[in-house]
Parts: sequence; structure tokens; C-alpha cells
Amino acid sequence: MKAIKSIKKTKEVELGEIRRVDDKTAHNMVGNLWQYISKSEWKNATRVVSSEEPVKMKKNEKTSKKD
Repeated sequence: MKAIKSIKKTKEVELGEIRRVDDKTAHNMVGNLWQYISKSEWKNATRVVSSEEPVKMKKNEKTSKKD
């Protein structure tokens, strides 16, 4: 699988659109309208980052009963 990014706007494709396609399809598409991009660039563009901070769990404190 390869990640490709559009470098020109057409009726079907927006400028900067990123797609993940198989190697053979990517080889045929790359040229005037598409270029290869790194996998990390594809991941950053497709992953949604949560704006909430993760909840930190507190360790249970052991309490001893004194009689």
C-alpha cells in the first residue's frame, strides 16, 4: 500500500487530497496529478487527535483500621 497526495485540483479531486491505494494503482496515478507521500504524513492527516486530556487514575490508598 502506498500513500499519495493530489498536487492539482480537478473536478473529481481537491488539492491536497490524500489517498491510500495499492502499489499498482499508485504507480499508475503518480505523475501530473499525484505524488507519493510518507506513511507518517498520511497517518498525521487521517488520525483524529482528542483534545481532552487522558484521565489519570489514582492509586488506591490502603487504609488501616486501628482498634
